[in-house]
Amino acid sequence: MAQALINGEQVAAKSGEEMPIVNPATEEQLDSVPKAGPEDVDVAVAAASAAFKEWSKTDPDNRAQTIRAGVEKIEENAKDIAKLLVQEQGKPMMEAMGELHHFLHGMNFYADLASKIRGAYASLPSTFGTSYGMVIKRPIGVCAAIVPYNFPLTLMGTKVGPALAGGNTIVVKPANTTPLATLRIAELMQEAGLPAGVLNVITGPGKEVGEALAVHPDVRRVAFTGSTGVGRRLMEVAAPQFKRISAELGGSDPVIICPDANVDNAVKGVNVGRFFNAGQACLAAKRVYVFEEVYDEFMESLVKRVSRYELGNGLEKAEKPKIRMGPLNAARHRDALNEQLEDAVDKGANVAYQGEANGDKGYFFAPAIIENAPHDSRVAREETFGPLLPVFKVKNINEAVKLANDSSYGLGSSIWTYNVRYINKAAQEIESGMTWVNQIHYGYDELPFGGVKDSGIGREHGPEALESYLEAKSVVVGDLDITGDEGAGIQ
Repeated sequence: MAQALINGEQVAAKSGEEMPIVNPATEEQLDSVPKAGPEDVDVAVAAASAAFKEWSKTDPDNRAQTIRAGVEKIEENAKDIAKLLVQEQGKPMMEAMGELHHFLHGMNFYADLASKIRGAYASLPSTFGTSYGMVIKRPIGVCAAIVPYNFPLTLMGTKVGPALAGGNTIVVKPANTTPLATLRIAELMQEAGLPAGVLNVITGPGKEVGEALAVHPDVRRVAFTGSTGVGRRLMEVAAPQFKRISAELGGSDPVIICPDANVDNAVKGVNVGRFFNAGQACLAAKRVYVFEEVYDEFMESLVKRVSRYELGNGLEKAEKPKIRMGPLNAARHRDALNEQLEDAVDKGANVAYQGEANGDKGYFFAPAIIENAPHDSRVAREETFGPLLPVFKVKNINEAVKLANDSSYGLGSSIWTYNVRYINKAAQEIESGMTWVNQIHYGYDELPFGGVKDSGIGREHGPEALESYLEAKSVVVGDLDITGDEGAGIQ
């Protein structure tokens, strides 16, 4: 059985209970991990609190060197980590290696920023004499990272990287189904010199462990990626203690294809943007609005490309010209997609394409494209977290933007055009945290990323994320000697 990592030691849950980890491609048990509870959270947070005293005082350059040493150690074990990720998450090996490299890039990015943290200086006008002010940046303290199953490594890195670079300590709770690669990375970071207690990983049910972290009085910062419903709950329970919270939540990203677009490039972008990682991405392309002038050309090319996908185990390679697509991470996710598809068809949608099933084993969902789905159907109103794509025909840019905004979500969006007026309209009017132009939806470590509306609060990535792990404190230094009547009126 794999163990949790608390204060530099591999430990079981105090209850002695375990949770099975199942390979979603085979439905066979891969391993098990501790089923922790609130008592285990107390131990992990206490370890992080004790480690904070020294880590927060560590020279920023030394913090950066420690993070980079961990990156090197992880790179040496990259293939083994990626294989673990494939087995527990389901994605193909190529995608798993890509995710690991994205994680490493992000960790290096924040290591580079560790020594670039700066405050500010101001000369102050004062009736009390000569004064000047400083703004100093200090680490917050113990942080909690609650990470989902779809990109467990990169979405851990977006939290661990800035937290450690800023001098904080952290407790990570991975998703119940994907803790193994996370645990291995934490072990390697410690082997590379990260002090015990600085990075802790605890496994267990989100309802118990996640909420225990969110309400713990010694946890000052909570970073969550996951569903809107869970994010709303975490904000509710954490709010009474005024914790700093970021929540990167669900999305239903719209894509607009204009008449002047390079249709071939747009099809490639939508294809990757929707079906990468079996469609399990918060910023995936989830609703496509195509101008009627290029609709038929777009659909014909899209169906042709999507038909290349072949369902199968992520450790196996697809035969050329096929493309491997792994399973969904859990049976309930497959069932939810089937329900969304049935709802759309019942309401009049047409299935333009659906791939072939993959036998009796595994949580596979064949990629599907639907047309003419009503905008009140579930595929348009909810987040479709899998390889199911609705495509809509629109007459003009006004209709496209109106429908793009007809959603409770506002994470990402994109437009495919060379028309400056269309680009400006999309940038200014689409209600989303990010807009891509002639590019697939991809989160850059260098740019802030997050959503509006039901897609969350706060930002990850970029220098902005590092700032969210720091407290700004104002300090005023004066040369004032208050004596006698000079102190009158000062309280």
